[in-house]
This record gives sequence, structure tokens and C-alpha cells, in this order.
Amino acid sequence: MWTCPKCERKFKTTNQSHSCTKVELDDLFAGKPPELLLAFDGILYRVMEWEPNDVGAATKAIVFTNKKAWLIVKPMSKELDVKFYHSENIQSPHIKKSSLWGKKWAHQIRIKDEDQIDEELLRLLKMGFDYAMK
Repeated sequence: MWTCPKCERKFKTTNQSHSCTKVELDDLFAGKPPELLLAFDGILYRVMEWEPNDVGAATKAIVFTNKKAWLIVKPMSKELDVKFYHSENIQSPHIKKSSLWGKKWAHQIRIKDEDQIDEELLRLLKMGFDYAMK
């Protein structure tokens, strides 16, 4: 893993092209409902148990990486857009949208509050984490 010396985000490839801006997590939640921050904290608390795992703020999203980016969380006006990747098109009532992204599938989940973080959601996220470790 390479760490950008300017924004301190981690990337799979040395000198990887990216939007290099220093953003604080709190900035991404400014003006958003407090339930979104609590929901994000619930996700963060649970997935950081999986190692290796790193989290960094980008311009409009929070990016989780292990060997590569595996989870992207975008705070929207009323919900979190949670995206993870996998080699297969996974079917689950939690998944709002799936789309082919190169050779992998991007799966999007929408979360409004911490109550939506259940075992099924964590199972799906763990699949994304494990896929990125390959």
C-alpha cells in the first residue's frame, strides 16, 4: 500500500492518480441529519474489526481500503449511500442497485439510521471486504 504524502490516503498503487484533498470526516457530515453520523459510526465500529483495514475521507466520500478500496460511503442529504464490490451480482433485499463496474459488480445499499445495520448487512459488507483481499 502506498500512502499519499499530501492527503494521507492509502492506495494499492504507488503514485496512484486521485483527487488529492485533505478532508476531515466531520466535514462530510456537516448539515446532515445526526442519524447519518450515528449510522456511519455503527458501520465504522463493526467493519474496523476486520484487518487490515484503513479509512480515509475523500472529497465527497469515505473510502475503506485493505489491499484496495472495498467500501465507499457517501453521506447524502437523508441517507448514506454504501457501495461495495464483488465478483458476482449478489441478490439481497438490502441491495438497492447493482451494476457492472469493469470486471466486478458494484452493489449499493442505502441506510438512513443505525437500526438498519443488521447481520445481513454486515454479511454483505464482509463479502466485499473478503473480495478485495484476493
